[in-house]
Amino acid sequence: MTGTSMTSGTATPRPRVAVSRAGLPGAGVKRLASHYDVTMWEGTAPPTPAELARLAHGCEALLVLGSDRVDSALLDAAGPGLRVVALASMGYDGVDLDAAAARGVVITHTPDVLADTTADVAMALILMARRRLGAGVDAMRRGEWGAFRMDAFLGLDVHGATLGLIGYGQIARALARRATGFGMRVQHHHPRRKEDDELSRWVSFDELLQTSDIVSVHTPLTAETAGLIGAAELARMRPTATLVNTGRGGVVDEEALLSALRGGRLHSAGLDVMIDEPRTDPADPLFAEPRLVVLPHVGSATEATRAAMVDLAARNIEAVLDGSDALTPLPGTRLRPERPVTP
Repeated sequence: MTGTSMTSGTATPRPRVAVSRAGLPGAGVKRLASHYDVTMWEGTAPPTPAELARLAHGCEALLVLGSDRVDSALLDAAGPGLRVVALASMGYDGVDLDAAAARGVVITHTPDVLADTTADVAMALILMARRRLGAGVDAMRRGEWGAFRMDAFLGLDVHGATLGLIGYGQIARALARRATGFGMRVQHHHPRRKEDDELSRWVSFDELLQTSDIVSVHTPLTAETAGLIGAAELARMRPTATLVNTGRGGVVDEEALLSALRGGRLHSAGLDVMIDEPRTDPADPLFAEPRLVVLPHVGSATEATRAAMVDLAARNIEAVLDGSDALTPLPGTRLRPERPVTP
Protein backbone atom coordinates (compact mmCIF):
# COMPACT_ATOMS: atom_id res chain seq x y z
CA MET A 1 0.00 0.00 0.00
CA THR A 2 1.32 3.42 -0.96
CA GLY A 3 0.22 5.50 1.97
CA THR A 4 1.66 7.79 4.55
CA SER A 5 0.52 8.00 8.16
CA MET A 6 -0.04 11.31 9.93
CA THR A 7 -0.28 9.67 13.36
CA SER A 8 1.12 11.69 16.24
CA GLY A 9 2.18 8.65 18.29
CA THR A 10 -0.40 8.76 21.09
CA ALA A 11 -0.67 5.67 23.31
CA THR A 12 -4.47 5.56 23.11
CA PRO A 13 -5.78 4.13 19.83
CA ARG A 14 -7.66 6.73 17.87
CA PRO A 15 -10.19 6.22 15.07
CA ARG A 16 -8.46 5.68 11.77
CA VAL A 17 -9.26 7.86 8.75
CA ALA A 18 -8.07 7.04 5.22
CA VAL A 19 -7.71 9.83 2.63
CA SER A 20 -7.59 8.89 -1.04
CA ARG A 21 -5.36 11.74 -2.27
CA ALA A 22 -2.35 13.67 -1.06
CA GLY A 23 -2.09 17.44 -1.28
CA LEU A 24 -5.77 18.24 -0.87
CA PRO A 25 -6.29 22.01 -0.55
CA GLY A 26 -7.19 23.71 2.69
CA ALA A 27 -6.69 22.67 6.30
CA GLY A 28 -9.36 19.99 6.55
CA VAL A 29 -7.05 16.97 6.40
CA LYS A 30 -4.58 18.55 8.81
CA ARG A 31 -7.42 19.14 11.25
CA LEU A 32 -8.48 15.50 10.96
CA ALA A 33 -4.92 14.45 11.74
CA SER A 34 -5.04 16.39 15.00
CA HIS A 35 -7.92 14.21 16.23
CA TYR A 36 -7.59 10.89 14.41
CA ASP A 37 -4.98 8.61 12.89
CA VAL A 38 -4.94 9.67 9.24
CA THR A 39 -3.43 7.50 6.51
CA MET A 40 -3.12 9.29 3.19
CA TRP A 41 -2.54 7.97 -0.29
CA GLU A 42 0.84 9.26 -1.40
CA GLY A 43 1.00 8.20 -5.05
CA THR A 44 1.08 10.81 -7.79
CA ALA A 45 -1.58 8.94 -9.76
CA PRO A 46 -5.01 8.23 -8.22
CA PRO A 47 -5.24 4.87 -6.47
CA THR A 48 -6.69 1.96 -8.38
CA PRO A 49 -9.74 0.31 -6.80
CA ALA A 50 -7.47 -2.39 -5.37
CA GLU A 51 -5.05 0.17 -3.96
CA LEU A 52 -7.87 2.21 -2.46
CA ALA A 53 -9.27 -0.93 -0.87
CA ARG A 54 -5.93 -1.67 0.78
CA LEU A 55 -5.65 1.93 1.97
CA ALA A 56 -9.14 1.76 3.48
CA HIS A 57 -8.59 -1.52 5.35
CA GLY A 58 -9.48 -1.12 9.02
CA CYS A 59 -10.57 2.54 8.79
CA GLU A 60 -13.61 4.03 10.49
CA ALA A 61 -13.85 6.93 8.05
CA LEU A 62 -12.85 7.43 4.44
CA LEU A 63 -12.39 10.75 2.63
CA VAL A 64 -12.55 10.31 -1.14
CA LEU A 65 -13.10 12.28 -4.32
CA GLY A 66 -16.10 12.04 -6.58
CA SER A 67 -14.09 10.04 -9.13
CA ASP A 68 -13.39 7.26 -6.60
CA ARG A 69 -15.71 4.28 -6.84
CA VAL A 70 -17.45 3.58 -3.53
CA ASP A 71 -18.86 0.09 -4.00
CA SER A 72 -19.38 -3.09 -2.00
CA ALA A 73 -15.78 -4.18 -2.57
CA LEU A 74 -14.39 -0.98 -1.04
CA LEU A 75 -16.86 -0.99 1.83
CA ASP A 76 -16.07 -4.61 2.66
CA ALA A 77 -12.33 -3.97 2.39
CA ALA A 78 -12.62 -1.22 4.99
CA GLY A 79 -14.28 -3.67 7.33
CA PRO A 80 -17.20 -3.63 9.77
CA GLY A 81 -15.82 -0.66 11.69
CA LEU A 82 -16.39 1.74 8.77
CA ARG A 83 -18.86 4.43 9.79
CA VAL A 84 -18.68 7.18 7.23
CA VAL A 85 -17.47 7.84 3.68
CA ALA A 86 -17.14 11.56 3.00
CA LEU A 87 -17.03 12.67 -0.63
CA ALA A 88 -15.20 15.91 -1.41
CA SER A 89 -17.69 16.26 -4.24
CA MET A 90 -21.27 17.31 -4.82
CA GLY A 91 -21.88 14.51 -7.34
CA TYR A 92 -22.19 10.95 -6.12
CA ASP A 93 -22.83 8.77 -9.17
CA GLY A 94 -19.81 6.64 -8.19
CA VAL A 95 -21.48 5.50 -4.95
CA ASP A 96 -23.39 2.25 -4.58
CA LEU A 97 -26.09 3.57 -2.27
CA ASP A 98 -27.67 0.18 -1.73
CA ALA A 99 -24.36 -1.33 -0.64
CA ALA A 100 -23.76 1.53 1.81
CA ALA A 101 -27.28 1.26 3.23
CA ALA A 102 -26.93 -2.50 3.69
CA ARG A 103 -23.77 -1.96 5.73
CA GLY A 104 -25.12 0.92 7.78
CA VAL A 105 -22.48 3.36 6.46
CA VAL A 106 -23.15 7.09 6.26
CA ILE A 107 -22.27 8.69 2.90
CA THR A 108 -21.84 12.47 2.73
CA HIS A 109 -21.13 14.96 -0.05
CA THR A 110 -20.44 18.69 -0.39
CA PRO A 111 -23.44 20.76 -1.49
CA ASP A 112 -23.75 24.48 -0.75
CA VAL A 113 -20.07 25.29 -1.31
CA LEU A 114 -19.51 25.00 -5.06
CA ALA A 115 -22.67 26.21 -6.78
CA ASP A 116 -21.52 29.75 -7.57
CA THR A 117 -18.06 28.67 -8.70
CA THR A 118 -19.48 26.03 -11.04
CA ALA A 119 -22.12 28.44 -12.36
CA ASP A 120 -19.28 30.82 -13.30
CA VAL A 121 -17.81 28.09 -15.50
CA ALA A 122 -21.20 27.28 -17.02
CA MET A 123 -21.55 30.94 -17.95
CA ALA A 124 -18.02 30.94 -19.37
CA LEU A 125 -18.84 27.91 -21.53
CA ILE A 126 -21.98 29.62 -22.82
CA LEU A 127 -19.95 32.67 -23.83
CA MET A 128 -17.05 30.69 -25.30
CA ALA A 129 -19.21 28.33 -27.33
CA ARG A 130 -21.93 30.69 -28.51
CA ARG A 131 -19.53 33.51 -29.41
CA ARG A 132 -17.01 31.02 -30.92
CA LEU A 133 -14.24 32.39 -28.70
CA GLY A 134 -12.45 29.04 -28.49
CA ALA A 135 -12.23 28.84 -32.28
CA GLY A 136 -10.75 32.33 -32.34
CA VAL A 137 -8.07 31.46 -29.78
CA ASP A 138 -7.20 28.28 -31.68
CA ALA A 139 -6.82 30.22 -34.93
CA MET A 140 -4.48 32.73 -33.28
CA ARG A 141 -2.32 29.91 -31.92
CA ARG A 142 -2.06 28.51 -35.44
CA GLY A 143 -0.99 31.91 -36.77
CA GLU A 144 -4.19 32.30 -38.75
CA TRP A 145 -5.29 35.76 -37.58
CA GLY A 146 -5.38 37.61 -40.88
CA ALA A 147 -6.77 40.93 -42.00
CA PHE A 148 -10.02 42.04 -40.40
CA ARG A 149 -13.06 40.42 -41.97
CA MET A 150 -16.69 41.14 -41.18
CA ASP A 151 -17.54 37.45 -41.50
CA ALA A 152 -14.73 36.01 -39.34
CA PHE A 153 -15.60 34.05 -36.18
CA LEU A 154 -19.22 35.11 -36.23
CA GLY A 155 -21.09 33.84 -33.21
CA LEU A 156 -24.54 34.40 -31.81
CA ASP A 157 -25.68 36.82 -29.11
CA VAL A 158 -25.92 35.74 -25.50
CA HIS A 159 -27.71 38.84 -24.24
CA GLY A 160 -31.43 38.57 -24.82
CA ALA A 161 -31.28 34.82 -25.50
CA THR A 162 -33.51 32.23 -23.84
CA LEU A 163 -31.70 29.95 -21.42
CA GLY A 164 -33.19 26.55 -20.64
CA LEU A 165 -32.01 24.75 -17.52
CA ILE A 166 -32.37 20.97 -17.31
CA GLY A 167 -32.48 20.41 -13.56
CA TYR A 168 -33.01 23.25 -11.13
CA GLY A 169 -30.76 22.72 -8.16
CA GLN A 170 -28.20 25.00 -6.59
CA ILE A 171 -25.92 25.34 -9.62
CA ALA A 172 -28.78 25.89 -12.08
CA ARG A 173 -30.28 28.62 -9.89
CA ALA A 174 -26.88 30.27 -9.55
CA LEU A 175 -26.58 30.26 -13.34
CA ALA A 176 -30.10 31.73 -13.60
CA ARG A 177 -28.96 34.64 -11.44
CA ARG A 178 -26.05 35.27 -13.77
CA ALA A 179 -28.26 35.01 -16.83
CA THR A 180 -30.56 37.76 -15.60
CA GLY A 181 -27.55 40.08 -15.63
CA PHE A 182 -27.20 39.36 -19.35
CA GLY A 183 -30.83 40.19 -19.97
CA MET A 184 -31.63 36.55 -20.73
CA ARG A 185 -35.02 34.91 -20.40
CA VAL A 186 -34.72 31.85 -18.17
CA GLN A 187 -36.83 28.70 -18.09
CA HIS A 188 -36.24 25.35 -16.46
CA HIS A 189 -37.45 21.79 -16.29
CA HIS A 190 -37.43 19.69 -13.17
CA PRO A 191 -39.58 16.54 -13.22
CA ARG A 192 -40.76 16.80 -9.61
CA ARG A 193 -40.77 20.54 -8.86
CA LYS A 194 -43.16 22.14 -11.34
CA GLU A 195 -43.21 25.70 -10.13
CA ASP A 196 -41.95 29.09 -11.26
CA ASP A 197 -39.86 31.42 -9.13
CA GLU A 198 -38.51 34.94 -9.39
CA LEU A 199 -35.67 33.80 -11.67
CA SER A 200 -37.19 31.22 -13.98
CA ARG A 201 -40.42 29.66 -15.21
CA TRP A 202 -41.08 25.93 -15.34
CA VAL A 203 -41.71 24.37 -18.76
CA SER A 204 -42.06 20.83 -20.02
CA PHE A 205 -38.95 19.03 -21.21
CA ASP A 206 -40.04 19.19 -24.86
CA GLU A 207 -40.89 22.88 -24.67
CA LEU A 208 -37.51 23.62 -23.12
CA LEU A 209 -35.67 21.82 -25.92
CA GLN A 210 -37.73 23.44 -28.66
CA THR A 211 -37.73 27.05 -27.41
CA SER A 212 -34.34 27.57 -25.73
CA ASP A 213 -31.43 29.27 -27.47
CA ILE A 214 -29.10 27.79 -24.87
CA VAL A 215 -29.71 24.51 -23.03
CA SER A 216 -27.63 23.95 -19.90
CA VAL A 217 -27.56 20.54 -18.21
CA HIS A 218 -27.56 20.37 -14.39
CA THR A 219 -28.71 16.85 -13.51
CA PRO A 220 -26.86 14.09 -11.67
CA LEU A 221 -26.04 10.90 -13.55
CA THR A 222 -28.61 8.26 -12.64
CA ALA A 223 -30.31 5.38 -14.40
CA GLU A 224 -33.03 7.84 -15.43
CA THR A 225 -30.70 10.57 -16.75
CA ALA A 226 -28.08 8.45 -18.54
CA GLY A 227 -28.24 9.45 -22.21
CA LEU A 228 -30.96 12.00 -21.44
CA ILE A 229 -29.70 14.23 -24.26
CA GLY A 230 -29.36 11.96 -27.28
CA ALA A 231 -30.01 12.17 -31.01
CA ALA A 232 -33.78 12.57 -30.63
CA GLU A 233 -33.46 15.36 -28.06
CA LEU A 234 -30.81 17.20 -30.09
CA ALA A 235 -33.08 17.00 -33.14
CA ARG A 236 -35.78 18.85 -31.18
CA MET A 237 -33.43 21.72 -30.40
CA ARG A 238 -33.04 24.73 -32.66
CA PRO A 239 -30.18 24.53 -35.19
CA THR A 240 -29.02 27.87 -33.74
CA ALA A 241 -28.96 26.50 -30.18
CA THR A 242 -26.02 25.95 -27.86
CA LEU A 243 -25.77 22.98 -25.48
CA VAL A 244 -23.71 23.20 -22.27
CA ASN A 245 -23.07 20.41 -19.76
CA THR A 246 -21.53 21.03 -16.35
CA GLY A 247 -23.57 18.24 -14.74
CA ARG A 248 -22.17 14.79 -15.37
CA GLY A 249 -20.67 12.99 -18.33
CA GLY A 250 -23.04 10.34 -19.59
CA VAL A 251 -26.11 12.58 -19.42
CA VAL A 252 -25.20 13.75 -22.94
CA ASP A 253 -24.64 11.23 -25.75
CA GLU A 254 -21.27 12.45 -27.06
CA GLU A 255 -21.51 10.67 -30.42
CA ALA A 256 -24.94 12.17 -31.06
CA LEU A 257 -23.63 15.60 -30.05
CA LEU A 258 -20.70 15.39 -32.47
CA SER A 259 -23.02 14.25 -35.25
CA ALA A 260 -25.37 17.19 -34.64
CA LEU A 261 -22.49 19.70 -34.64
CA ARG A 262 -20.88 18.26 -37.76
CA GLY A 263 -24.21 18.15 -39.58
CA GLY A 264 -25.09 21.76 -38.77
CA ARG A 265 -28.09 20.68 -36.71
CA LEU A 266 -26.69 22.43 -33.60
CA HIS A 267 -24.77 25.68 -33.50
CA SER A 268 -22.30 24.97 -30.69
CA ALA A 269 -21.66 23.22 -27.40
CA GLY A 270 -19.52 23.38 -24.29
CA LEU A 271 -18.60 20.50 -22.00
CA ASP A 272 -16.89 20.51 -18.62
CA VAL A 273 -17.81 16.87 -18.00
CA MET A 274 -17.42 13.84 -20.24
CA ILE A 275 -17.77 10.09 -20.30
CA ASP A 276 -14.66 8.13 -19.24
CA GLU A 277 -12.72 10.98 -17.64
CA PRO A 278 -9.89 11.85 -17.88
CA ARG A 279 -9.62 12.16 -21.67
CA THR A 280 -5.93 12.16 -22.56
CA ASP A 281 -5.78 11.29 -26.28
CA PRO A 282 -4.84 14.40 -28.29
CA ALA A 283 -6.68 12.84 -31.24
CA ASP A 284 -9.94 12.61 -29.29
CA PRO A 285 -12.69 13.75 -31.69
CA LEU A 286 -14.17 15.95 -28.97
CA PHE A 287 -11.03 18.07 -29.04
CA ALA A 288 -11.03 18.47 -32.82
CA GLU A 289 -14.59 19.75 -33.26
CA PRO A 290 -14.32 23.54 -33.83
CA ARG A 291 -17.83 24.28 -32.53
CA LEU A 292 -17.27 22.40 -29.29
CA VAL A 293 -15.47 23.89 -26.27
CA VAL A 294 -14.11 21.25 -23.88
CA LEU A 295 -12.77 21.86 -20.37
CA PRO A 296 -11.11 19.28 -18.06
CA HIS A 297 -13.82 19.13 -15.34
CA VAL A 298 -12.83 22.40 -13.68
CA GLY A 299 -16.25 23.66 -12.61
CA SER A 300 -15.32 23.88 -8.92
CA ALA A 301 -11.61 24.58 -9.48
CA THR A 302 -10.84 27.65 -7.44
CA GLU A 303 -8.58 27.60 -4.41
CA ALA A 304 -11.31 28.73 -2.05
CA THR A 305 -13.99 26.35 -3.33
CA ARG A 306 -11.86 23.23 -3.43
CA ALA A 307 -10.60 23.99 0.09
CA ALA A 308 -14.21 24.44 1.24
CA MET A 309 -15.15 21.08 -0.29
CA VAL A 310 -12.38 19.27 1.59
CA ASP A 311 -13.21 21.14 4.78
CA LEU A 312 -16.88 20.13 4.59
CA ALA A 313 -15.91 16.50 3.95
CA ALA A 314 -13.65 16.64 7.00
CA ARG A 315 -16.37 18.21 9.15
CA ASN A 316 -18.74 15.44 8.14
CA ILE A 317 -16.20 12.87 9.31
CA GLU A 318 -15.69 14.72 12.60
CA ALA A 319 -19.43 14.88 13.23
CA VAL A 320 -20.05 11.19 12.61
CA LEU A 321 -17.00 9.95 14.52
CA ASP A 322 -17.96 12.19 17.44
CA GLY A 323 -21.43 10.62 17.55
CA SER A 324 -23.40 13.46 15.95
CA ASP A 325 -25.52 13.59 12.79
CA ALA A 326 -23.73 13.97 9.48
CA LEU A 327 -23.87 17.56 8.28
CA THR A 328 -24.60 16.89 4.59
CA PRO A 329 -25.56 13.25 4.01
CA LEU A 330 -26.62 12.22 0.53
CA PRO A 331 -30.30 12.97 -0.08
CA GLY A 332 -32.56 10.38 1.48
CA THR A 333 -29.77 8.54 3.32
CA ARG A 334 -28.98 8.03 6.98
CA LEU A 335 -27.60 10.71 9.32
CA ARG A 336 -25.73 8.29 11.60
CA PRO A 337 -24.25 4.82 11.25
CA GLU A 338 -26.71 2.05 11.87
CA ARG A 339 -24.26 0.19 14.11
CA PRO A 340 -22.07 2.72 15.93
CA VAL A 341 -18.62 1.41 16.74
CA THR A 342 -17.00 2.00 20.11
CA PRO A 343 -13.28 2.84 19.71
